[in-house]
Amino acid sequence: MLQLILGGARSGKSRLAEKLASDSELAVTYIATSQPLDGEMSDRVAHHRARRPAEWALIEEPLELARVLRETAGADRCLLVDCLTLWLTNLLMLDDAKRLAVEREALLDCLASLPGEIIFVSNETGMGVVPLGELTRRYVDEAGWLHQALAERCQRVVLTVAGLPLTLKGTAL
Repeated sequence: MLQLILGGARSGKSRLAEKLASDSELAVTYIATSQPLDGEMSDRVAHHRARRPAEWALIEEPLELARVLRETAGADRCLLVDCLTLWLTNLLMLDDAKRLAVEREALLDCLASLPGEIIFVSNETGMGVVPLGELTRRYVDEAGWLHQALAERCQRVVLTVAGLPLTLKGTAL
């Protein structure tokens, strides 16, 4: 089963994804896409680590998400990817303009063949003010297109607001 959990900053999306992973009763691998490049991001990473069960495996991969999913997915596993918008940011910041398209297509192409449970977490950024600046507008556009493509492929899509899940597609929580 593929699930997409969307929400704004501090909406409870990661906490919900972690609960769904725990409730799956499968072996969980947490796939972290962040790169703690400053103190504030390091604090966020530490907060997430402290919340996760010690028995969960961890893979840190900022760019090659499709490869990691193909190598790690299994019928007896739940993979929790947190988060897609950080992954997107990492790709947008590269000097290689084509890399984003290559990695995005690799991700979308591999989803149908992945066994087990996969939970994606991502920030819903397209519900606010249109940002100033070309890069931030591109980021919002790319995130929106990625979310639409993933939502088509996922069996469940949930929007989380104030810690409350609203099921947009699939079985309600």
